[in-house]
Amino acid sequence: MVVRRKKYRPWNPRSYRNLALTPQQRLPEGDLVFFLLDVIEQLDLEPFYSSYEVETRGAPPFDPGMLVCLLLYSYCVGVYSSRKIAKACQRNLAFIAIVGDDPPDFRTISDFRKGHLDAFAELFIEVLRLAAEMGMVGLGNLAFDGSKFKANASRHKAMSYGYMTKEEERLKGEIKSLLEQAQQTDSQEDGALGSKRGDELPQELQRREERLATIVAAKARLEEQARADAQAERQRRAEEEAERQRTGKKRRGKEPKPVSDLPEDKAQTSFTDPEAKIMPQSNKGWDYSGNAQMTVDATAQIIIACFVTAASNDKEQAAPLAQATLENLAAAEVALPRDEVGEAKKIPATLDSGYYSEKAAGEMETLGFDPHMATGRQKHNQGKSTTTAQTPAKTPAQATAKEQMAAKLRTPHGQALYARRKVIVEPVFGQIKAARGFRQFSLRGLEKMNGEWRLVCLTHNLLKIWRRQCA
Repeated sequence: MVVRRKKYRPWNPRSYRNLALTPQQRLPEGDLVFFLLDVIEQLDLEPFYSSYEVETRGAPPFDPGMLVCLLLYSYCVGVYSSRKIAKACQRNLAFIAIVGDDPPDFRTISDFRKGHLDAFAELFIEVLRLAAEMGMVGLGNLAFDGSKFKANASRHKAMSYGYMTKEEERLKGEIKSLLEQAQQTDSQEDGALGSKRGDELPQELQRREERLATIVAAKARLEEQARADAQAERQRRAEEEAERQRTGKKRRGKEPKPVSDLPEDKAQTSFTDPEAKIMPQSNKGWDYSGNAQMTVDATAQIIIACFVTAASNDKEQAAPLAQATLENLAAAEVALPRDEVGEAKKIPATLDSGYYSEKAAGEMETLGFDPHMATGRQKHNQGKSTTTAQTPAKTPAQATAKEQMAAKLRTPHGQALYARRKVIVEPVFGQIKAARGFRQFSLRGLEKMNGEWRLVCLTHNLLKIWRRQCA
């Protein structure tokens, strides 16, 4: 027997295991789970229930309200795997506060999430309306930004266009050889087969034909993407040539090579998720990803709009993101800013240089925004312009749209507005990636990735509302 000289607090685990402790007794009064249980009663969950009303046969299903609250809480605290959620429903007191003594299994949770992504889009609007009613949406500065999130696709289940071409020729040759062998086999006597049925050869033939069809479909996707990229490149070169003709400047460097409609040999596509695209990662090479976009309001970092695109850069995303922002504000019944006489005011928006193009800036102004877009990468700790309100920045009479935008950002108002962009939207991505651990999509396909991204942004807004209420 061990002799202990130090005095310890009493410990009797056999008595603890039989105590009937409720979550309300053990969790703090203002815990997130109790906040969500209260909020869920104020939200319109009819889209979740309506899908169950069409079928009255079978055993009673889990209450959709419970599953909605469970998924919202899970995404808030950074638990995204349906298996981990199901395990937490048996071991975690906060999860037990939602599901009680009848926890759903992981398949029920997974199927509910995949089957109600559109309903979560409507719930996003409900939460946005709630945040606006609490005064958390001011529309004084909307910051746009995007970030790459890894797709649920492996780089090892992909193939380049050049290798596909070689593999296609090889499989065609093998299929031809197998067909010839099949014809020879059919011409022989049945007795030569013995006890075998002779169906081994068709299985080999079917396997190769299925792989050939997969490769042909993948090649077609790459060729279609290459044609779209070639058309965009021709448009870009035409705009540059028109600008040179207007300004009289000569082309620098060598004449560019002709645009090709065929993919490069190194162009890749994934077999596990064809809609995922290979994209550069920050300091991590390349991987299959989705480019997640969002619009964030400056007042309380509420996300106004969000979607996922397969484009690796943000050049074409400014106008779609602005349009989505206006649609969500209208759906949430958020009043747009107006001046003293009741005329609609342009909504200030700040975007980094990755979004800038003359076309994007013009489209945003047409939609009713006042875009402040960086036209080039700014150096770290770059000094402010000496321009003052009394001596505004001067632009040439024949200044280009890009020069006018650069001059706009050099004014004191432009500097003050754009300086806030990095503290509005970039911390939101940090909170999602670092604090909540969301770095990879669980679902495959661009539509489902969009649905999951809306769920992530929806729970971000709920966390902001909860913290505002706690404060």
